[in-house]
Amino acid sequence: MDKFMQLAIDEAKKGRSEGGIPIGSVLVKDGKVIATGHNKRVQENNPILHGEMDCLNNAGRIGSYRNTMIYSTLMPCYMCAGTIVQFKIPKVIVGESKTFSGAREFMESHGVEVVDLNLPECIEMMEDFIQKKPELWDEDIMEL
Repeated sequence: MDKFMQLAIDEAKKGRSEGGIPIGSVLVKDGKVIATGHNKRVQENNPILHGEMDCLNNAGRIGSYRNTMIYSTLMPCYMCAGTIVQFKIPKVIVGESKTFSGAREFMESHGVEVVDLNLPECIEMMEDFIQKKPELWDEDIMEL
């Protein structure tokens, strides 16, 4: 397991243990962790605090994002993908897209390299969450 993806998985588990949605993210630049984050929509009552958004917020102002890559346990949604495109983050590595297909084509159409690892651990984590908290998941993806 890639150490950065493992950190993202750890962040996802942290979010779940806090009563939130198990999605974690890690921003890496030149082989070093710049920031980590996880979905905090529930914990902070903030509708836009997805895992990637929390991670980027935790990174603060780092100047250029051109030499970074972002890891996420789940394929980014259009909001997070829009931020990835806006910041010109060139590569996204995701744990899975089976439970949520997200905005892969959008990112790729804007030159972002997307690598889907299709990790059983990430799939099982999301399937378990969706089964146990379907109303919270539907809220997160705006399927109410």
